[in-house]
Amino acid sequence: MKKLLILRPEPGLSDSCERAQAIGLDVVRCPLFEVEPVQWDAPDPARYDALLLTSANAIRHGGGQLATLRSLPVHAVGEATASGARDASFDVTTVGERDIVELLARIPPEARLLHLAGENYRDVQDQRIERRIVYRSKEIAEPELPPLAGLVVAVHSPRAGRRLSELAGARSETAIAAISQAAAQACGGGWERVEASDAPNDTSLLALAAMLCHTSPLE
Repeated sequence: MKKLLILRPEPGLSDSCERAQAIGLDVVRCPLFEVEPVQWDAPDPARYDALLLTSANAIRHGGGQLATLRSLPVHAVGEATASGARDASFDVTTVGERDIVELLARIPPEARLLHLAGENYRDVQDQRIERRIVYRSKEIAEPELPPLAGLVVAVHSPRAGRRLSELAGARSETAIAAISQAAAQACGGGWERVEASDAPNDTSLLALAAMLCHTSPLE
C-alpha cells in the first residue's frame, strides 16, 4: 500500500490525518501553508440578512469581532464549517454540500450576505455579497517536502496544487488525489496519475486517496 502525503495547513491537516488513519492509510504530513488572522473591522450587522461562511478558518481566526455578528444566521459551505460556526454559538440555517455556487443557489435572491473570507477566496460574482477578509494562508518558504516517488498526494485546493507543482521535481511515480477538477488541473502534468474526487469535501477526497493508495501503477 502506498503512503498518503497531506499538504493542507493546520488545523485541517490534523483533521484529515485522523480521518485518513481511521480508514487504514499510512500518512505523511507536510503543510505548504500556514493560516494567520488578518486585521479587519466588523460592519453593522443591521446591513445584512445573514453571514456566508466558506471555511471554518473564518471562525477560527475572526477574533473578538465575530461576537458583534452573532445575531445573523449563517449559510455555510460544508459540515466542518457549519460545525465550527455552531461551536462559536452561531445559528446555522443552511449547509451547502458542494461549494459556494451550490450554496448560493439555495439562498433567497433578495438576501444581503456578509462573506467572511480568506485572502484567496473564490471570486464568485453575486450582487448579494459583501466581503470582509479575516484570514490568509501564507506560503511556508521551505516546506520539508519528502521524496514523492511512490506516494499518493492529497491536494485540497488549486493553490496547493500550484505550489506542489512549483516544488516537485521528479513526479512520474506519484499519484494525485485532488479535491476538485480545478485543483487537479493546477497540479500540472507529468504525474503518474491525477484524479479528482466526486465531491469537493475531505471525505470524498480521502475515499479517492484510499483507492489510489491501494492501486498499483499498472491498474
